[in-house]
Amino acid sequence: MSSEKSMTFGDAIDLSHHLSTLSRNRVPSPLKELQKYWGRPGIISLAGGLPSPEYFPFDAVKADGLFSSTFPATTAPQAKSTFSWLWDIFSASKVATTPITIPKFPEHSNDINLATYLQYSTAEGQPHLLKIVNELTTKVYKPAYANFQTMLHAGNTDGWLKAVNTLCNDGEGVLTDEWTYPSAIASMKPYGVNPVPVAMDGQGMSSIALREVLSSWDEKARRMPRPHVMYIVPVGQNPTGATMLSARKKEIYDICVEYDIIIVEDDPYYFMQEGPYVAPSRRTPCGTGRELGDEEYINSLAPSFLRFDYQGRVVRLDTFSKTIAPGCRLGWYTCNPLFAERLLRQAETSTQAPCGFGQSIVASLLIDWQYSGYLRWLKGLGSQYRLRRDFFIDCLASKFHLEFGSSVCNRFTGSLTYVAYSKLSRHGEKFVKKPLFSFMPPSSGMFVWLRFDFEGHPKVEELGPETLEKKLWIAMAEGGLLIGAGSIFAANPTDKTDGTVGHFRISFSNTEFDALKKAVDIMAQVLDKFYQDL
Repeated sequence: MSSEKSMTFGDAIDLSHHLSTLSRNRVPSPLKELQKYWGRPGIISLAGGLPSPEYFPFDAVKADGLFSSTFPATTAPQAKSTFSWLWDIFSASKVATTPITIPKFPEHSNDINLATYLQYSTAEGQPHLLKIVNELTTKVYKPAYANFQTMLHAGNTDGWLKAVNTLCNDGEGVLTDEWTYPSAIASMKPYGVNPVPVAMDGQGMSSIALREVLSSWDEKARRMPRPHVMYIVPVGQNPTGATMLSARKKEIYDICVEYDIIIVEDDPYYFMQEGPYVAPSRRTPCGTGRELGDEEYINSLAPSFLRFDYQGRVVRLDTFSKTIAPGCRLGWYTCNPLFAERLLRQAETSTQAPCGFGQSIVASLLIDWQYSGYLRWLKGLGSQYRLRRDFFIDCLASKFHLEFGSSVCNRFTGSLTYVAYSKLSRHGEKFVKKPLFSFMPPSSGMFVWLRFDFEGHPKVEELGPETLEKKLWIAMAEGGLLIGAGSIFAANPTDKTDGTVGHFRISFSNTEFDALKKAVDIMAQVLDKFYQDL
């Protein structure tokens, strides 16, 4: 890898065969020539239609940022609720904060200031934040070639839409997981770009299934050329929670090299890698032990596709939505210079630069924390979401009888899975052991993906699994619990061939522990009634 790290994009690969696609999507850039002279000392600029910052109605923006060490970097049994610090804010014991002030005009030329950040600016983003994300990308993701570029976007959904407009043409397909983020599909369909689902297992997209799709491609039967773009969420996959490890990523990357596929790596949950679920009876009294050092922490994370990308065919999408706040609408690309230039042209004629308020506040906070402080914050987030994940699954174990997986959950082949049986069902005086659902405890992200086999339901032949899934979703909602119906996450609903199976996505990320426990109570009561005719 050390030899690959010294490569430049131009040394690694000639992507001139993609230029036909990129040129068809070429966006004229009036700013390109202007940027040669913009900001040059001694030049009086009357070219831009810029409002005067004198009339911006803000003298300063102030915020109180949390310390990067606010949350423990390790977990311990019976830890306080994740949001307990909110109570502390309104109690006598206030949480420690650091003040952030962003003035309209800078005291020193390089200071973050509103006159600059709230003005029209270049679409790649402000230099302070670009420097921060470039450092993070270099040290954490360790791309396999040297001259990668980073540029900002307005969140990963925006980043994906620009990638579709840059890399795809009407009538083409994009390789996706068979279950995937619905907005990614909705973003590309208006442009005549359709998903090509690939079967999944416990690590997400199956490399075996990917090769089968590509090697057996029949352009006439499919009515589209073989796809040259892949969309993938490899860590804490939405909706299944699957996390792809190094060997699988290398397998998929090698297949993409063979079939000339560009990988768009959408990775919003990357820093929510919580580790494997451990049952309460097997947990150590001291929780997860000592805090990892920075390099230990980085090495503990599943690597990005960038680590293997010696050819420059990965467009990585990162976001601050899960690590700072989704309302920032702020993230960044990492890719080769050719793709970066095309994505920049897309941004210049659409969103332009991300919101200046978000850029200024996030940049100020991260400059205060510094690189090591941001890693410390990320360690704390992972620890807190681990507590939530563990608590939710513990609640499932308290209300259902859980056993390690069997053939009933064969879609999770090769991964630890649980099958949940009812603790309430009885037939006369005899206990009936009846499988209700199965799930794979996620090691990353926000979601638990429940797989229901309706084969034993008395009305499955009459109604079918899709209707039963809908009826169960309605019963849960009427019982006071909203969960995600699996059908909305199907990349291609007409291709579903899962027999008598239904799915639901449950998010454990944004609910207090008492409410999570109540949610599982509702699940148990609704399911008992749902199967009461057995």
